[in-house]
Amino acid sequence: MQYDLEDRTFAFAKNVRAFVKKLRKTIANIEDAKQLIKSSGSVGANYIEANEALSKKDFVMRIKICRKEAKESRYWLKLIDTTDGQPEQENDRKDLVQESTELMNIFGAILTKSR
Repeated sequence: MQYDLEDRTFAFAKNVRAFVKKLRKTIANIEDAKQLIKSSGSVGANYIEANEALSKKDFVMRIKICRKEAKESRYWLKLIDTTDGQPEQENDRKDLVQESTELMNIFGAILTKSR
């Protein structure tokens, strides 16, 4: 079964947004969540751009940005505080950290094959 990376990056961004809606509204969580929402959406947006790239150089640059944004999303996910939330909130956070790590690895593999 081939999994469409465009769909997967879109699902990641949507899942991040659903996760953020349930977070405790502390100043730190609000600020970290803003950054997380931006970076998680940027992964998929840049992947779409990569698929429309005009040159191999442009494609490689966009894929590098995808990997960077996935890495940044993982960073913000690790910073978000779920200690006062429900146990499933921490599980959701861990799942999203895992997905961002997998996306980083996928984009890293694409970069290796593109060289």
